[in-house]
Amino acid sequence: MTLTPAQGAADVAPGEPVTVAVADGKVGEVKLAGADGKVVAGKPKEDGSGWESAEPLGYGKTYTVTAAATGTDGKPVTATSTFSTSKPGKQIGVSINLVEGETVGVGLPLIFTFTGNVPDKAATEKALKIVTEPQAEGAFHWFGEKTVMWRPKEYFKPGTKISVNAAIYGKNLGNNTFGREDKPAKVVVGDKLVATADGGTHQMKVVVNDQEVKQMPISMGKPSSSTPAGTYTVMSEHTGYTMDSGTYGVPSDSKAGYRTFVKYAVRMSNSGIFYHSAPWSVGSQGKRNVSHGCINLSTENAKWLMDTSKKGDIITVANSGPQVLEPTDGWSVWQMSWDDWKTGGDRN
Repeated sequence: MTLTPAQGAADVAPGEPVTVAVADGKVGEVKLAGADGKVVAGKPKEDGSGWESAEPLGYGKTYTVTAAATGTDGKPVTATSTFSTSKPGKQIGVSINLVEGETVGVGLPLIFTFTGNVPDKAATEKALKIVTEPQAEGAFHWFGEKTVMWRPKEYFKPGTKISVNAAIYGKNLGNNTFGREDKPAKVVVGDKLVATADGGTHQMKVVVNDQEVKQMPISMGKPSSSTPAGTYTVMSEHTGYTMDSGTYGVPSDSKAGYRTFVKYAVRMSNSGIFYHSAPWSVGSQGKRNVSHGCINLSTENAKWLMDTSKKGDIITVANSGPQVLEPTDGWSVWQMSWDDWKTGGDRN
């Protein structure tokens, strides 16, 4: 039998499993318990070749695992290992951009945001469990020291089931920095919705599951504040929202500033690009671009689109002017080529 951790091991990461491996025999009774006598759950492998703990250990504690097995020659064997777990120098938490059970769009990136800097990015990626059904090829990309995103090579297929577990508790994420708690979530991908806003025709075309369902007149950014061209991912939806230029550095009381309440607004970037209801510009919608950068729609059309779309849907802006959407602006991950994405970004 091989017991892991081995006898006398110290600074064991409490999020890693305790295992018993048996060669030329079958595992019998196994008990894993702390110094206080509390038993840790575990289960044997179906073929009897070993055993593995099924719940995490505590920080800074001592445990003993005692295992029995029977060899193929019929002889019994026992083994014991006493070891201690790490005391973290620092603990960090994580949040994910998913809500359990929600339906998301085909372009949604999976975003993990940590409460502190991550020293060992490779170890952290290993702790982030992502399962898609059907399977989708994907990769991680780091934006700074605290945020990593995972996206598929191509848009998810409608109906894809996504299961995420940021299983960081008890894992050493580098320099004695450990995860505070796990964060799991399961979501499903809904209909494929792609909307294309054209600054030349002043129209938005909405395509659902590769079939055009609606075309709407729009107004985008005027020449002095053109809407950045590129592929956006819907971030959040708001009923009743105050559009405030101060959020991106232009005082609302300045000549170029504004502070306006709108009934329907959907965020497309961190820099303040939304599609939203704009009854004041209905006369220009379909004819000219007059906004400060957002996509203006009538109240009726904005409501229809918000009711139809969801977080993770795709909105492409074309023929809008010289500005180009940055991949780092919001969830605009589709602005980066797959080859560039796979480099890992700030991982290196």
